[in-house]
Amino acid sequence: MIQDWLTPSHLVMMGLLLGFAIAHSGLAALRPKGEKLIGPRLYRVLFALVSIPFATVLIIYFFNHRYDGLQLWQVQGIPAVKPLVWILSATSFLFLYPATFNLLEIAAIQKPEIHLYETGIIRITRHPQMVGQVIWCIAHTLWIGTSFTLVTSIGLVLHHLFAVWHGDKRWRSLGGESFEALTSRTSVIPFLAIVQKRQTLEIWEFVRPAYLGVVIFTLILWKIHPLLISATSNVAW
Repeated sequence: MIQDWLTPSHLVMMGLLLGFAIAHSGLAALRPKGEKLIGPRLYRVLFALVSIPFATVLIIYFFNHRYDGLQLWQVQGIPAVKPLVWILSATSFLFLYPATFNLLEIAAIQKPEIHLYETGIIRITRHPQMVGQVIWCIAHTLWIGTSFTLVTSIGLVLHHLFAVWHGDKRWRSLGGESFEALTSRTSVIPFLAIVQKRQTLEIWEFVRPAYLGVVIFTLILWKIHPLLISATSNVAW
């Protein structure tokens, strides 16, 4: 019966994902007007004050309910699966986090600016955060194998696919011909522009602190992952 596995947490997560998508993409769309009203730094702080707590709630709720619902498959006992999941997760972080390199702008220490990057990970895909999220979802859905995790992954992927369209639309209005030139040399699908000879892969561009930071972050996360699971279980959500 559907009611035996379709727990309320499925619907709660769908609602949380929808709310996060509206807040995150909505604030991104309002950025030009918001920056004119309160300035780029303050708007970046506002964006963070909305997005980070919302994302934290999503992460905690996911951790606490990841095994809810129907167990669709169980592959955790297969020896090769665990290292595969960690490799995929580490790869996803390489796409997720160095997408924006200027951490001082992210923290609003420097004035946030609009940048059209065409180096490093952008040569592989113009939307690395979307690619990273898809890889992360594949890894965790494979490992956990529940209907709740599948619903969460579908929601996250749909949001990021919308963000691809929404982001390109905003970039096109802001960047004009410069953005059109960028799209002609890059691709959304990973490595497509390189295969089509519209782009080249410059390995030396990956030798930078942002990528080293991701590697260190991944190693730390691997060590503290059990502690994170234990800590979130103390939150009654």
